[in-house]
Amino acid sequence: MKSKVALSTLVALSALLGCAPNRPSGTSATGGSTGTGGDSASGGSSGDTGGSGGPGTGGTGATTGTGGATGTGGATGTGGTTGTGGATSTGGTTGTGGATGLAGKSGTGGATGTGGVTGTGGSTGTGGATSTGGATGTAGAAGGTGPCDIYQSANTPCVAAHSTVRALYGAYSGSLYQLRRASDKTTKDVPLLARGGFVDISVQNSFCSGTTCTISIIYDQSSNHNDLTKSPAGETWLPNGGNEANAADGMITVGGHTVHGIFVNNPTANVGYRNSATKGLATGDQPEAMYAVLDAKRYSTICCFDYGNVETDGKDDGNATMEAIYWGASTQWTRGGGNGPWVAADLENGMFEGDSTNATTNTSVTGFSYVTAMLKGPSGNAFGLKAGNSQSGMLETKWNGKRPAGYSPMKKQGAIVLGTGGDGSNYGQGTFFEGAITSGNPPDATDDAVQANIVAAGYGK
Repeated sequence: MKSKVALSTLVALSALLGCAPNRPSGTSATGGSTGTGGDSASGGSSGDTGGSGGPGTGGTGATTGTGGATGTGGATGTGGTTGTGGATSTGGTTGTGGATGLAGKSGTGGATGTGGVTGTGGSTGTGGATSTGGATGTAGAAGGTGPCDIYQSANTPCVAAHSTVRALYGAYSGSLYQLRRASDKTTKDVPLLARGGFVDISVQNSFCSGTTCTISIIYDQSSNHNDLTKSPAGETWLPNGGNEANAADGMITVGGHTVHGIFVNNPTANVGYRNSATKGLATGDQPEAMYAVLDAKRYSTICCFDYGNVETDGKDDGNATMEAIYWGASTQWTRGGGNGPWVAADLENGMFEGDSTNATTNTSVTGFSYVTAMLKGPSGNAFGLKAGNSQSGMLETKWNGKRPAGYSPMKKQGAIVLGTGGDGSNYGQGTFFEGAITSGNPPDATDDAVQANIVAAGYGK
């Protein structure tokens, strides 16, 4: 995200608007850090350090799904209760020949059927009430179902899947991330406790004992191997490249397991990850969707804490050349209802809560410890934003409408970024735990099933 305002002007504007991030109770602001480098831009005003979310309480183990409701005719899993027939979303627009719900697959701890998936032809999959029939898997338990299995069942497969917490496929058995030890620069992969399960944090604790570690690679769990490493030199706002996140930061519990997120505290730390030579990502106006689970209490009021599809050259290549989730309370372009934070779309030269006007229907996300953020990016002049509590409940549609003026058709380039904007804009703050990017735009029922799977994983428990 490259903005068009001089740094001094942005600082003054931020002061005028009172753009200080909300913080967890008991944390006092210490003053905004002054941006010092890169092109002058509205992304260059002072950032503020948000308080970190506290460690979650210990759980009782991997939480299972809710019984695995199936679509009509779907077989229930062992112990699964039968759903209501896979009700479809009442607001999602069905495409031509919207199909009925897929038959749920039986699996240990609950069926994985999607529960009344609507047809994908022409659907933005972003509007209206959500389905009550979305089936869940065992969410992180060995051999269970992950979000990318759910996307696959809707024929909108993950083309990138990143997490430092758990497997996003039930059959995934590889490592989640790689550590780099400060004392001798040795690296080590951090595996799962079991296939399809949670991270084996004992490997990190042993390897980093007596020294510090950074996270040098976030492995892509999809077959595309779109791994994320620190941002290379040459980006507009990171001319010397990004830094790796401290592996000891962002510690919480999920399903009774200690885990660490990607802790971004910019501009102080200059943390940024990127892959500019990806496989399978949407380009041009091709459809896609993405989600991320984030610390709901850590954010900033400025650009850009992003995860998504960006430019391949690390430069601002103009409107519509990126499509990424932004999490924060920026009012530099438009704003949502209330004072933020919001789930928004960073589309280059603007972080938008809706179209080109202020989107009051995109209300602030407050009262959560962890937030599920979703961006729906169909072809054509439409996009959607959703948000939900990663610990309970369903998703809420925050925006379902036209793109901002001048942003259709999209000109996506297919690189992946985490922690910064498309041009390396490095003033955002947040903590990332898991996320994925799809090929194609899934229906609402699939979004609901992914949210249910995240809740069942047990964030903060």
